[in-house]
Amino acid sequence: MATQNFTPAAPKRKSGFRKIITITILVLLLIGLIIFWWNYLFVFGEGVKSGQLNYVVKKGNLFKTYEGKLIQSGIRSQQAGSMQSYEFEFSIADDSLANLLMNNSGSYYNLHYKEYKHALPWRGFSVYVVDAIKAK
Repeated sequence: MATQNFTPAAPKRKSGFRKIITITILVLLLIGLIIFWWNYLFVFGEGVKSGQLNYVVKKGNLFKTYEGKLIQSGIRSQQAGSMQSYEFEFSIADDSLANLLMNNSGSYYNLHYKEYKHALPWRGFSVYVVDAIKAK
């Protein structure tokens, strides 16, 4: 019987270039996700605005969202000789909250809102998103 020498094949090594490209893509993806989170999902501020509810409407081309306007008490002047009321335009996060506000247009409300840096189409047109009624 003839003896056969069997030597295992050396494992293939990944090239250094492929490893660098993979790490670079992962780092860029992570940076992109952090930037997206910071600009669109991070709550920049939150608070309460009070005033008379002017209107609530459901509108949008692709994403139908609830939008509203609150008229705050007081007047301001942007130009000399003119007067204008304070207006707070907002989007509404919850359908049941939007229906409640829509059915009570003209009432005085204290609305809790969250402020984002940028709007998302499915969240609404405004960077201010109302998520609760503090008092009526």
